[in-house]
Amino acid sequence: MTFNPGSAAALRMAAPSMPSSLVWLFALACGLSVANVYYAQPLLDAMAHEFGFGTGAAGIVVTATQAGCALALLLLVPVGDLVDRRRLILLQLLLLAMALALVALASSRVALLAGMLAVGLLGTAMTQGLIAFAATLAAPAERGRVVGAAQGGVVIGLLLARALAGVLADLAGWRAVYVVSGVLALLMIAVLARRLPHRHGAPLRMTYTRLLGSMFTLLARERTLQIRGMLAMLMFAAFNVFWTALVFPLSAPPYSMSHTAIGAFGLVGAAGALAAARAGHLADRGLGQPTTGAALVLLLACWLPLGFAQQSLWLLVAGVIVLDLAGQAIHVTNQSLVFRVQPEAHSRLVGCYMLFYALGSGAGSIASTHVYARAGWSGVCVLGAAISAAALVFWALTLRAMPRPLE
Repeated sequence: MTFNPGSAAALRMAAPSMPSSLVWLFALACGLSVANVYYAQPLLDAMAHEFGFGTGAAGIVVTATQAGCALALLLLVPVGDLVDRRRLILLQLLLLAMALALVALASSRVALLAGMLAVGLLGTAMTQGLIAFAATLAAPAERGRVVGAAQGGVVIGLLLARALAGVLADLAGWRAVYVVSGVLALLMIAVLARRLPHRHGAPLRMTYTRLLGSMFTLLARERTLQIRGMLAMLMFAAFNVFWTALVFPLSAPPYSMSHTAIGAFGLVGAAGALAAARAGHLADRGLGQPTTGAALVLLLACWLPLGFAQQSLWLLVAGVIVLDLAGQAIHVTNQSLVFRVQPEAHSRLVGCYMLFYALGSGAGSIASTHVYARAGWSGVCVLGAAISAAALVFWALTLRAMPRPLE
């Protein structure tokens, strides 16, 4: 069935809108959860120094976190289709606090990487479980708006994560970052326990094994999921190529910036990233493809000013704003379209889709530090531009293969 604006208007009248306070709570909880996955990026040099990682190997810390993300998406996030999402989220939040304590107390490489793996696992399960929960509670005609708002919280969380991590690291060392985050996780338990609704809709009658198997069925059959997943993988690979390596040129001469200053660069893209939340509204109106094309062009163009980062901080700032605008517009549009595939499978759909994200992010992180060690910042930007160009070409080649939007 093709998208019909009149039908969408009828749905808006027939289905109650989600309360704004609940939408904001989902956004806040998503932001606080996802921040844990990104704290390490501006702290890589400090962690590498303490645990004896070389520059080329430092990306393994971020890659361990992304490996946890992938495991969460495959094994934990889909469980939201089977059980009470509220109880699942609260349990995961308690375990996340414990994982953060493990990182804060790590005394060896093994303990550090195990803790980062657990943080990625539980932080991702929380974040994507909340987004799937929000999508399920939203009326069909407002789903893009609600998902966009939740994703806006994710954006703020990952941007503030870098700034907060830098400030706390300068004040009390990198371990303080994970102590503070653990305390915030415990406070979130009290708030979410009071406000999150219980199970929405009838539970699926399916075993856990069949549930996981059905994810592979979705991946094999749903063309929208396949195409949008590949775009996500390429986009997040480019995104992490930039953010993982940025700490090295900014902490070296001529800038020699502190962790606070480096983390603050996470804030400069906030305007662009928040503007990208509007992409959900455009997807609700059937404009997902034009929005994606424009965002991919911007993603490719941003590498030109980013390439001059070592000569001009103003060009760096401009490039970051465009990078975050483009990346988040693609991500919000992707999610809005993927959630239309099967409304009863939101947790599995987000798990499948974000698996592409985890693969791209992990590959981008480890490739970034290796390229920087061998070819410097220019090499990093060439790599990012090449990945962005590949995403644009892939989108153009799959325009006709992409199913028409459903109501």
